[in-house]
Amino acid sequence: MEFDYDLFVIGGGSGGVRAARLASSEAGQKVGLAEEYRMGGTCVIRGCVPKKLMVYASHFPEEMKLAQAYGWTVHAGGFDWGKFRHHLHAELDRLEQIYTRNLEKAGVEIHAQRAVVKDPHTVALADGTEFKCRHILVATGGAPSFPPLEGAEEFGISSNDIFLMEELPESILIIGGGFIACEMACILNGLGVKTTLFLRGAQILRGFDDEARGHLADHMASLGIEIHTGTSITEMQKLENKISVRTTTGHEGLYEKILFATGRDPNTKGLGLEEAGVKLGRLGEVVVNEYSQTDVPSIYAIGDVTGRVELTPVAIREGVAFVNTVFHGKPQPVDHDLVPSAVYTQPELGTVGMTENEAERAMEAGGEPFEVYSTSFRPMKTAFAHTDDRVMMKLIVGKETRKVLGCHIVAPEAGEMIQLAGIAIKMGATKEDFDRTCAVHPTMAEELVTMKSPVR
Repeated sequence: MEFDYDLFVIGGGSGGVRAARLASSEAGQKVGLAEEYRMGGTCVIRGCVPKKLMVYASHFPEEMKLAQAYGWTVHAGGFDWGKFRHHLHAELDRLEQIYTRNLEKAGVEIHAQRAVVKDPHTVALADGTEFKCRHILVATGGAPSFPPLEGAEEFGISSNDIFLMEELPESILIIGGGFIACEMACILNGLGVKTTLFLRGAQILRGFDDEARGHLADHMASLGIEIHTGTSITEMQKLENKISVRTTTGHEGLYEKILFATGRDPNTKGLGLEEAGVKLGRLGEVVVNEYSQTDVPSIYAIGDVTGRVELTPVAIREGVAFVNTVFHGKPQPVDHDLVPSAVYTQPELGTVGMTENEAERAMEAGGEPFEVYSTSFRPMKTAFAHTDDRVMMKLIVGKETRKVLGCHIVAPEAGEMIQLAGIAIKMGATKEDFDRTCAVHPTMAEELVTMKSPVR
């Protein structure tokens, strides 16, 4: 069979773009890539990047208060969403152009339209063009999902829509308790929007360390975010410029906007994957082996569409491993162990490795006993301003191996700290290695190397 492309990538997000560039520029393959929306994918266009810029914007009111406590005569004034939004989208345009230029420089042929899989070696574009491809890489990411609630999609918005709002609402109800819900709650609250959070569970951020979750929830509440646990919507009605909501707990309220942050689904609908023989999981995720290969040998998948570890840097690493495996003849399984991550709330939550609950379950299953080192304190910066802010740091340590199995930080800039802690933990550092490291004083991070006695 003659092929039009050695590799065809469906999806122009971070993982797909990295794989396409490397396959073309370093492995010398003929590569095509199709993206139906905007180059850069969720992270660059409607996720990590615009979100982090909004995080920065939302911090200034609290920083202004701190500045006053430090003797500065400053006042926050009003927030100009229109001005910020203009600069935000100009930055996203700039980044999208960089992604496109880098693909073009690498020799990748770009098709700005939807592509679907016709068979194990055929890709069809929306305009009817078909290509024969030696290998197909699916990197279509995920998409926000709405719950099966009448009026949810009609009256609600998703996280994709936040960055497109013409103006900020006066009030918003956020449905969900995951990292997107919590991040958006802190962002919008910081920008002056009256923010309410509804979640079905008993605590925010299911799957994260319980002590860290509780610490963060308390701080979010102290910032003025109204959190309702064990709560689900039973009825929604549009009333002029607001939406009326009733819940299972009897709560009734009016909100200008309702954001559904109730999860994301793998973006596989209508791609023709099952028809081509590719196995999908219960949630529509592409089932792959450790080399990102599907049941169909010529079709691979990376990133959020596989439902593995849904983080941009992981998708990029999966793309690199794919190119090494398929085009360089160096089989490279993807390493999903001990991946550091951060939740950009106020304050941030940084985490890597086991939670205390996971360590307990592992021990009950015959694993290693463990110790917990934990501390909570008022950081110097805000203590000077006489605020009640507290940060939390926690290490999970194997009692026999002495290895640090997990680290959890709730503090300003926790994301920066967990990146560095993640290096040590990935290398197998022990608690004694941490203890032997001299503290950098005065910093918050020095607490990671000064916790001498386990609390349990």
